[in-house]
Amino acid sequence: MDPKGKKVIVTGGAGGYGKGIAEAFRKAGAEVWITGRNERKLAAAAEELGVHAVLADITSGKDWDELMAQVGSVDILINNAGGGGTIRPIAEQQDEEIVAAINNNLTGTLLGCARAAKIMQRKKSGMIVNISSVCALYAWPAWSVYTAAKAGLAKFSHGLYTELRPFGVRVYCVTPSWGATGFNAAANIPTFTPEQQAKAIHPDEMGKLILELTELPDHLNVTDITIQPLIQEINPM
Repeated sequence: MDPKGKKVIVTGGAGGYGKGIAEAFRKAGAEVWITGRNERKLAAAAEELGVHAVLADITSGKDWDELMAQVGSVDILINNAGGGGTIRPIAEQQDEEIVAAINNNLTGTLLGCARAAKIMQRKKSGMIVNISSVCALYAWPAWSVYTAAKAGLAKFSHGLYTELRPFGVRVYCVTPSWGATGFNAAANIPTFTPEQQAKAIHPDEMGKLILELTELPDHLNVTDITIQPLIQEINPM
């Protein structure tokens, strides 16, 4: 799929991986829409990148409907929005924190895919990329709720692939680990050392990876991709 002229939606596009992905597709000639809940940050990112901005909460079906109405016939949907939420053992979490983590990291993406799938099935073409997390593959204390959401997202991506494959629509699940984004600060967990920050996955690197997925022959699908920085030790693997 040549991204030039294609309509691309990147959720959570005001910063982090989303901004890097949006920039990569815009430079490749795509018509890009980014979404987010922080109006000021979203507008600044859109102006910097030269893309469209839509203030939207991915956990709202109404917001998804309004976004799709503005974009029209979407060609590529990149579900990047999410966040760590409350990183602590489930016994210490409130009900609303648990629900918010699942909604932000899983339910919101399902709502978007439900709408994009209808459009792409009719066109018999399209591409959906769901950004998961290495937490879906391994287990660490205090990450159980976030892990549940991201693991669910990974398995949902497999199911979605089986549903859309007959229509020529490709579905990828991309699973990154340490990223040089604002994730740690937003989740109130320790930030990286300067060396870790420099050698983590940077937004422009993620953008390059996602863009390269479009260059695969249309009859091929890479169902899962895991990307980890060499500086991070995961033990046991």
